[in-house]
Amino acid sequence: MAYAEKRTARGKTYFRACYQRPDRKAQGVVVDQDGRAVRYPTKTTAQKAAEKAEVDAFEEAKKGRYVPPEQRIEAGQKTFAQFVEEWIEGQDLAASTMQNYRRNLAHLLPAFGPHPVRDITDTMIVKWERAQKARGAALSSVRTRRSLLHLVLADAVEQELAAKNVAARRRGRGRRHGRSRKRGPEKAITSMLGALLIAERTSLLSGRDDEFVATIVKAYTGMRWGEIVGLEREFVRPQTRTLRVEWQLYELDSGELHRCPPKDDSYRDLDLPVWLLDLVTRHHARVPGDSCSCHGLRYTFNGRGLAGQKRAGPTLKQVAEACGVSTGTVSNVLNRPETVAEATRQKVEAAVAELGYERPAGPAREAAHWRRSGHATWIFTPAATGWYPKKAPQEAHPVPVTAGPWPGLPVRGRGAAGRAEACWLPVKDKLTRHGLRHGHRTLLEELGVPKVLIDERIGHEDGSVSALYTHITDSMRIAMVDGLTEVWLRSLDERLALAPRSAVPALDLLLQERAAVLHTAEKITPS
Repeated sequence: MAYAEKRTARGKTYFRACYQRPDRKAQGVVVDQDGRAVRYPTKTTAQKAAEKAEVDAFEEAKKGRYVPPEQRIEAGQKTFAQFVEEWIEGQDLAASTMQNYRRNLAHLLPAFGPHPVRDITDTMIVKWERAQKARGAALSSVRTRRSLLHLVLADAVEQELAAKNVAARRRGRGRRHGRSRKRGPEKAITSMLGALLIAERTSLLSGRDDEFVATIVKAYTGMRWGEIVGLEREFVRPQTRTLRVEWQLYELDSGELHRCPPKDDSYRDLDLPVWLLDLVTRHHARVPGDSCSCHGLRYTFNGRGLAGQKRAGPTLKQVAEACGVSTGTVSNVLNRPETVAEATRQKVEAAVAELGYERPAGPAREAAHWRRSGHATWIFTPAATGWYPKKAPQEAHPVPVTAGPWPGLPVRGRGAAGRAEACWLPVKDKLTRHGLRHGHRTLLEELGVPKVLIDERIGHEDGSVSALYTHITDSMRIAMVDGLTEVWLRSLDERLALAPRSAVPALDLLLQERAAVLHTAEKITPS
């Protein structure tokens, strides 16, 4: 039974709120977060607090969630780091989400990890946000990290480790900004001729057709990067002229390529124009479809470079750092020792022996899949911008090429810049692979494709009433495919006007076929 207990201390009278505990092991007393009995100035306030505490305790007991006060006090001393360790183990989410959680927690733990969860304040969070921005963190990254902090603390409140979620933002507080202040830089897009020129360059940089075909597929389907890498051959379906997006390959920080459903479970069938289906099926016929070693499946596209996962043991860069030379010098010692000074060679050889560095066995062979950063750094970015990005120890520099055949062949090896006759101009500066996805959606808007079909093709979901009452018809699909074909032929004609042939075999065949069609049309057309 709840009651107010009268007490006196140092000549002052106060009241304690006492109540019956559900476990009946002891008398319950309303305490503060430090475990000290709350001193109420009047009997009435103490009585009301006792009655409320008793009702709450028995309600929790009915739900099987009652925790004795002494245990709550002990749990209240749990630090943020301790709670996060338990919290992350209890999550059952996609591998990509778990990876992102761990990345963002690495920015939260240094600031909040040592503090008990209940001692974290909104002032501490504001100071942390300011420190993050002062270090140059992107605003979007800071917002993502704070959202994760809010999620973690919400679960801590649920477990009664804190009284309230101090990471919750109160509406109308803080500096007011317009919507534009929250937007990142606008994503760069390019024309379909630009996409064709970039696709040609990617193939010239890689020395094979795979990159050309993949870039064209991405530009004309809007598929995500992981969906392109994870495109299995069985999901290219000539009978229905469709391409099924069923899986993606998501690259984890460990180097593992995780086979998982597409983002937000956006399974879909993409309608392919005849010419695009022919491009992919020709590629399948030309390139062996061996099963990869990591998944045992046959993929449309293969990677470049050393196969398998990241090599264990010390790296070439670590050897270079150990002896204070560049990675190029270490490579010369291993491959052309006669070109390196004796003292430097001995220093490098000593570092190799001390670290236990082992040279990769066997010749380089094609990897099962592209690597995200490697493809962007050495293939896509140079093709789009005409520049290799900064990569230690080299600064950013233009792609050196020959004067012909057009658009110039990349010059490689030592002294490439001195042997080059020209360099590529940018097709579109700051363009990324994801920019091709933006460009595809923009193209569909230009073609007048209904929004419901655009969302299906891109893999987005529109929950509006308008989308609920709009349906996709066969005539919509046919009109879209015809529009994409018209754009493709126009870009192919524009490329043909720049140069009649290409050093990329897949594109050269397309140019010759298109030239023959145009030549036949000229003969038929009366003068």
